[in-house]
Amino acid sequence: MEDKILLTPQKLSIILQRLAFQLYENHGDLSNTVIIGLQPRGVHFGKVVWEKVKEISGNDKIPFGELDTTFHRDDFRRGEPLIPSTNRIDFLIEGKNVVLVDDVLYTGRNVRAAMDALTAYGRPHRVELMTLIDRRYSRELPIEPDYVGSQVDTRANDKVKVFFDPINQNNQVLLITGNE
Repeated sequence: MEDKILLTPQKLSIILQRLAFQLYENHGDLSNTVIIGLQPRGVHFGKVVWEKVKEISGNDKIPFGELDTTFHRDDFRRGEPLIPSTNRIDFLIEGKNVVLVDDVLYTGRNVRAAMDALTAYGRPHRVELMTLIDRRYSRELPIEPDYVGSQVDTRANDKVKVFFDPINQNNQVLLITGNE
């Protein structure tokens, strides 16, 4: 396997800033918006965007939550013990604009599971999807993101790995090509 850098730290920084500005442009002061990162990897990406959009908007009261989809997925292996992550949504989503955030959109199954899990917290006014990497030709469900960092064409046996290093800011995205 050979790794290819899809996004350098500099390019990733520009994309994160752009996504935060797009949220601000579409939601104004974000007073009726909540941001929810999908466990586990969407949380890191979501927190970075959340911090940037709070700074841009001047609104430091934008709610941020974490949603686990483990038991809502239709493709988990039943033979292995499941270890769910913690849900952290301590605010109401009823009537709110919800922005679901995940690092990589692949088949769409995690997003479908997230929408199922979200219903336990109320009925939002609108649900939008933000993804850092869209593996656009790999979808199994009719799910498309509203906000996209970068689109990547990959084969089924390829992997996309997103690295967020909050201490050293050595954030990057790699494409790990699989064997034919």
